[in-house]
Amino acid sequence: MRRIVTAVIAATCLVPVMLRAEVTRFDILERVPAFAGRSFGDVGPYERITARATIALDPADDHNAVITDLALAPRNADGRVEAVADVVILRPADPTHANGTLLLDVPNRGRKLAPQLFDDSSQPGANRAEMAEDAGIGFLHRQGYTMVWVGWQGDIVSKPGQMAMRAPVLKGVTGPAREEYVFDNTESPARTMLTWPAADNANLAVTVRAAWADARQKPPGLSARLVDPTTVEITRPDGFDAGALYEVTYTARDPVPLGMGYAAVRDVASFLRRDTSAANPLLAGLHPSVSRAIGFGVSQSGRFLRDFLYLGFNADERGRVVFDGLMPHVAGTRKMATNVRFGQPGRNARHPQDPGWQADLFPFTYATLSDPLSGRTDGLLRRCALSATCPKVMQTDSEHEWWASHASLLVTDLAGNHLDLPDNVRAYMIAGTPHFADPSDTMRKTLVAMALPQNPMHAGAPMRALLTDLNDWISNGVTPPASRVPMRAHGTLVAAQGAVPTDIPGLPYAAIHTAVVFSDQTVLPPKEIGRYPVFAPKADDDGMAIAGVHQLAVAVPRATYTGWNPRAPGYGPTAFYPLQGAVIPFAPTEAARKEVHDSRPSIAERYADDDAYVAAVRREAARQVVERLLLPEDAQRAVEAAKQGKLAKLGQ
Repeated sequence: MRRIVTAVIAATCLVPVMLRAEVTRFDILERVPAFAGRSFGDVGPYERITARATIALDPADDHNAVITDLALAPRNADGRVEAVADVVILRPADPTHANGTLLLDVPNRGRKLAPQLFDDSSQPGANRAEMAEDAGIGFLHRQGYTMVWVGWQGDIVSKPGQMAMRAPVLKGVTGPAREEYVFDNTESPARTMLTWPAADNANLAVTVRAAWADARQKPPGLSARLVDPTTVEITRPDGFDAGALYEVTYTARDPVPLGMGYAAVRDVASFLRRDTSAANPLLAGLHPSVSRAIGFGVSQSGRFLRDFLYLGFNADERGRVVFDGLMPHVAGTRKMATNVRFGQPGRNARHPQDPGWQADLFPFTYATLSDPLSGRTDGLLRRCALSATCPKVMQTDSEHEWWASHASLLVTDLAGNHLDLPDNVRAYMIAGTPHFADPSDTMRKTLVAMALPQNPMHAGAPMRALLTDLNDWISNGVTPPASRVPMRAHGTLVAAQGAVPTDIPGLPYAAIHTAVVFSDQTVLPPKEIGRYPVFAPKADDDGMAIAGVHQLAVAVPRATYTGWNPRAPGYGPTAFYPLQGAVIPFAPTEAARKEVHDSRPSIAERYADDDAYVAAVRREAARQVVERLLLPEDAQRAVEAAKQGKLAKLGQ
């Protein structure tokens, strides 16, 4: 096993004088064969490079001036602000076998999720890339992608299995901060962590409410105290269930300019695809082995990419395009609370938590719109359009985002009317899917706080096809399939009330969905000023979304799959359980369904026998391959799974 340590790199491969100020050092800590030497078709084996990149930012540079508090941070001798980012690279051991595309998977809370989604690999192996099985089905590797991860989150620590960025601390700076907690139990007192250290106990306060829309309360028996600067203990009052929402406000201290994380991703990606010095590990001959780049991110990381684009970071410090394509996944129309003082990158306003904070501020979509509530005119593409650095964008969401992350605002204006996406943007809803599922998931109900069985639908198959389409779009100019999302103009995006049938046994529908609130963020807690219209996907008689990309288990169903799942009684039942969908199997026979008054045709009424079911799957698979929504290899896998009774993932 070949290992290269920092000292050797500093002597032989690090050439600081040849690097621009954006990346001033690139220290390779380890360079080893990946996946125990497993070979991937014509591409061959991969190697794993572990490194640290030092970036140095000039606060006066217009490309960096957008970073909150950068000008307050300590500087080096050259007057620049430094940060150090963890970097991991997976590349073909023979760079001539690479496909020329750098796929940068923005870490989610320090973790690598692209392998789980695209390669059906499982954790923790997906993060390690050590054993042969860690590569899963090896899709990305057989395609020859060069995969990169850059630690960007400055409020977490760097450790095995968790990539991070070490950025300067603004010692002595204080300011207001706010946290929200749902415990899903009734234990008291309850201890939990603060994002930032509290300056003192004097301004610590706590309120409780049964649901977000309720008024904040301070009933007898409710109190909070600091156990240490980052741990708070909440004594909980009687009269509230396990799903009650607790809000803590406090004076925080010692922030970090978290917006440097955007610059870290920008500068490392630009360095790897363009630097021609010996310091670049992707150098193959006189030029890097990659000539184009895709930015990909799941959930938190998808929201990161929407902010990255909106804040202008797709232009590097020389004004060059960083990513030719962006693929934010399961982000909805949210951004992040990162580029603010005392930001909270790890927090997401999940129902029933606060939909009225920084992550839900205008703009929501890629087109430029005028907002009647804020008085602003803006859009996610506005800055890149001014610098001619806009990428091709392919936003993919599970159905859950259309219920819980107001994804309808992608394709409506702020009055709720139909809105066309710009020509360089595509959007796809993977119908009948939860926020994220493990490739091995099957139907189960293991969480007492969740009302219905958990939706097990993994989105790997359609996502592999769409990534292939995106790479073809940026590489060869081949236009991808048309957007597949619910739309007002098509009648598939409607008011939540009445969007789903209410007469399906075992599927209680109460039109629950997350609101979007415009609020004044200068006061604590923020003050609501107005709301934007939000719509939900129209369902068919089976209770499944009509629009979107229907993977085969949903297109040829044996159950109803939803993108939402209510909380159970005693756990805040007026809200969703975070991130989950539900699955309700069809009755096996006509007699069985009539016994429970189920209007959905039974399995026996839909398919004459198992062979007829498999034939239906095969026909639908062939159609989706032609439409470029399914790869031939995934079509074959699905047909085999249908033969074995495993495609529906109902645990048979």
